[in-house]
Amino acid sequence: MALLETRDLTKEFGGLRALDGVTIGVERGELVSLIGPNGSGKSTLINVITGLLEPTAGEIRYDGTDVVDLSPYEITQLGIGRSFQTASIFPELTVRENVEVASFATEHDSFSVNFLRRRDSYDAVRDRTDEILETIELEDVAGNDAESLPYGDKRRLEVAIGLATDPDLMFMDEPTAGMSPGETRMTVSLIDDLIEEWGMTIFLVEHDMDVVFDVSDRIFTLHEGRVIARGAPEEIRDDPAVREAYLGGEEV
Repeated sequence: MALLETRDLTKEFGGLRALDGVTIGVERGELVSLIGPNGSGKSTLINVITGLLEPTAGEIRYDGTDVVDLSPYEITQLGIGRSFQTASIFPELTVRENVEVASFATEHDSFSVNFLRRRDSYDAVRDRTDEILETIELEDVAGNDAESLPYGDKRRLEVAIGLATDPDLMFMDEPTAGMSPGETRMTVSLIDDLIEEWGMTIFLVEHDMDVVFDVSDRIFTLHEGRVIARGAPEEIRDDPAVREAYLGGEEV
């Protein structure tokens, strides 16, 4: 049984069908990437799976559980995490506090800094935060205000916030967008660590085709809300429908 499955998933906005019968499966421990031109439905698909949007029709199952009617918080509690396309952080808090707030909220259904005064909860949260900051390589700036971080570190902090929800499956939405080549290499290395050392399943949305073909086990291609191709990177690279829809007919 796949860890995540959608079947005939459809989402309509008025007369616009943003998702049109999307059926996919993600196996535990693999990295799948979702590609497609702007407006193909990538963000809509993630928003529907994570509970931010309600599907018009279709099924979503995570580890055998129907999640269609669950709230985003309940879906997070099941083990689905997410990092967003643009950094979503608390700029007025320190790097450490950003991660601690997310970690505490996962257990208590409330993004509140009041937990900083509750020692019974704080010890476990502190230990997990230390582990995450070391993984993300932000431990040296843990006491800095989040707003003071350079762009690449803000994006990594956003991933750290996603990790603080203790996911088994992590959606990563354009994690290398706007990054320098060095920052991109660091992010790719982080993704490898999350899979190999943390045993995580990754669902990646990414425009950088070099990154996609380097890290993916399988790739899904969306076009006008429909899956037009699926397969290993070499299959997608050679697929004429993908080149036509996503790359203007040019070879990757």
